[in-house]
Amino acid sequence: MCYDDSARPPTPPGATGEAHGEEIVLTAADGTRFMAFVGHPAQPGKAQMIIYPDVRGLFQFYKDLAMRFAEVGITAIAVDYFGRTAGLTSRDEPFEFMPHVQQMTLETFSQDAHAALDYLHKQQVGASVFTVGFCMGGTLSFLTGMDTSFNFAGVIGFYAGMTRGFGGGTILDRAEEVKYPALGLFGGADQGIPVENVKIFDDKLDKTGQEHTIVIYEGAPHSFFDRRASDYADASADAWKRILAFVQAHTK
Repeated sequence: MCYDDSARPPTPPGATGEAHGEEIVLTAADGTRFMAFVGHPAQPGKAQMIIYPDVRGLFQFYKDLAMRFAEVGITAIAVDYFGRTAGLTSRDEPFEFMPHVQQMTLETFSQDAHAALDYLHKQQVGASVFTVGFCMGGTLSFLTGMDTSFNFAGVIGFYAGMTRGFGGGTILDRAEEVKYPALGLFGGADQGIPVENVKIFDDKLDKTGQEHTIVIYEGAPHSFFDRRASDYADASADAWKRILAFVQAHTK
């Protein structure tokens, strides 16, 4: 897994604290009900964010992350993956996530992502919607970034895994299909994601002409984006700056 229950997202620059959050239940097109958490800014800007958690689904780190986005004026919704197989139950440790991950498909997850997108559209018509994902969620961020039906403004992935394709090919196989501006953030010392594969992913995106930025933080491990990881505070701060600059550059 990417984060444990004690992990907390770093604080972004310019956070005001003027936000509130709520747990909600969304319904996908096939009738599946699944958990989500929304961070609402006191003064919403013109950008919104869908957060794809790591392999464990929706737990506290991602609820906190939604609040951090809300504190800089970005309405953010973090979604759970396992409504179809685990119901509306807790993802706190020791939730056994892998049996549920093995039942996921890109088709059903896309239905959930569309439900989150519809929710955001109802909150603010005409806002620019982005995705950000972590580990498995980073993979899903780029995979849904290959689907024009979402009309995303951009897609962001932290340490996106390159070996899981959910039945339709990995992001390394399908990099040429990314349809939106993309930002990828990787650790140079991530033992599960070789730097060579990250560079191949970058090279394939180069060939498409699609705007993208791939950043490799030298010496940073998987899950470096954590308030507790003081050794990688500079990388986390830079990641936040890049995310917010990316959002600003691609917001209508």
